[in-house]
Order: sequence, then structure tokens, then C-alpha cells
Amino acid sequence: MDHLERRRAVLEAHPRASRLQGVEPASKYVAAALVAAQLGLSMSASALPWPSFVALSYVAGATLAQALFLAIHELAHDLFFRSRAANKAFALLVNLPLLVPFAIAFRDYHKAHHDDLGVEGVDVDLPSRWERRAFRGRLGRAVWLACQIVAYALRPVLTRAPEATPWTALNVAVQLAADGAALCVLGVWPIAFLLLSTFFAGGLHPCAGHFLSEHYGADGQGTYSYYGPLNALTWNVGYHVEHHDFPRVPWSRLRALHLEAREFYDELESHRSWTGNAVTFVCDAGRGLDDRVRRPQKK
Repeated sequence: MDHLERRRAVLEAHPRASRLQGVEPASKYVAAALVAAQLGLSMSASALPWPSFVALSYVAGATLAQALFLAIHELAHDLFFRSRAANKAFALLVNLPLLVPFAIAFRDYHKAHHDDLGVEGVDVDLPSRWERRAFRGRLGRAVWLACQIVAYALRPVLTRAPEATPWTALNVAVQLAADGAALCVLGVWPIAFLLLSTFFAGGLHPCAGHFLSEHYGADGQGTYSYYGPLNALTWNVGYHVEHHDFPRVPWSRLRALHLEAREFYDELESHRSWTGNAVTFVCDAGRGLDDRVRRPQKK
């Protein structure tokens, strides 16, 4: 059963599930607090010796950066405000501590990921042919995991360039202006902290485990959920089958959706640990970047 089929089946069996869809008003306050916390942390960390600086960027900075990534994910589904323009504008603010202007381009790529999940040449969440050939073996898979953020940043640009729009131009202009102003006013160390946190957040970090666990699995199910405690730090992104079934249900109601229709979700394979799945991915000789359901383009 694919996501559309299961969505129809859930709504037929549980019509109340449709009421869970819509905007979550509290999200904007959570995201604003995350932005403030990350910026404050970057300024306070600049006085630390470098071992503590690096440790803080991994433990706290990367956790906050990952939460900011996933706030932008919620905004890509227009789940903060009813106005699409308001969601886009707020995404520019949330993007600031991540240093790289990606929030608007991500909307386009992520829509294709949902509409054409696993379709070669359209869903740029799929590892490219070059990645699948280059990162083989335990060492190759470990390096790929450590540098996932680089793959996610470069792969879309190299395989399917984003459409240039006034919003993408504004995203770039606002981000570069903010980066330049921060560098001039705050100096290099707060920027270094933010950059290191962003890199760690997309690599070998417990919260980054969702990137791998969402769609990698040896059994061909295609999408997998995780119901563990790290959901509390990551906008419930672990409820990933539920999210693909109902992309208009915000993070705060995904667990309610699961409980409402649990007979549809409890029977599916799920990951018990994001970190455990990453370790298995690296160490199991039978695993690799081909552990994704791939579909041909529609003619």
C-alpha cells in the first residue's frame, strides 16, 4: 500500500483524522526561540577553549541546527501560517543561523520528494549514481554519513538546478547580508560555531539519524517511522510514514494521527533507534546507498 492508498484507507476508517490537518500556531514561537538560542549560544561559545568550543557545537549547536532544519521542513508544508507568503518569509528568518540560503529552494525539492517519491531524476533526496558508486564499503558509507549535509546541499544543484524566483533571490540576499553583518559585528568565532554546528547536524549526530532512517531499509517498504525519544528534539519527524500519508498534519498532531489509526501503522516496519540504524548501515556488508525504493519517471 503506497502513501496515497493508505491515506484514503485511513480517512475511510477514521474520518476524524482529517481534522488533524492544518496550521499549528505555536510553531512560530518554538522556531523563534530556537533561532534566538542558537544565535545566543554562538556568541557565548566564542570565549571557550577550542575543545569545549567543538564539543558544545556538537552536543548543543548541532541539536539546535537540526531542529532549525526541521522547522524549515514544517514551513515548506505551510504549517506555521495560513498564508504561503508568510511561511516563506518566516523561513528566511529560521534559515539565518544555518548560514547557507536554502529555505526557499528546499520547498521545491521537498514538494517533488512528496509528489514523486523515489522517482529517478525528480526526487533529489535519492543518492545519485555517482554517490552509489563512490561510497561503497564500510569506510565509504561512514564517510557519506559524516558528510550527508554536503551531499544534500550539492546533489540538487548538480542534478536538477533550482528554479530562479524572486523568493530564491531574496533568500540569498537576506542570508548573505546577515552573514556579512554578523561577521563584521560579532567576528569570526560565532560564525565558525554556526558553521560547525550546521555541519555536525547533517553528519554523525544522533538527531541526523532521521535522514537515513526515513527511507533506507533492506526490505523495500520505502518509508519508515521511528517512535523514540529523539522525536521530542526534532519536530516529531520520526513519524515519517504518517507524515507522507498526511503532509498537512503538523508536527504537534502526528502522534495523535498515529494513535487514531494505529492499526495501519503498527503493522509496518519501523526503526527502534536512529543511531542503531546508522551503525547497521555502516557495518553490515549487505547495506548501502541502494537501499532505497526507486521508481522510473512517468511517461
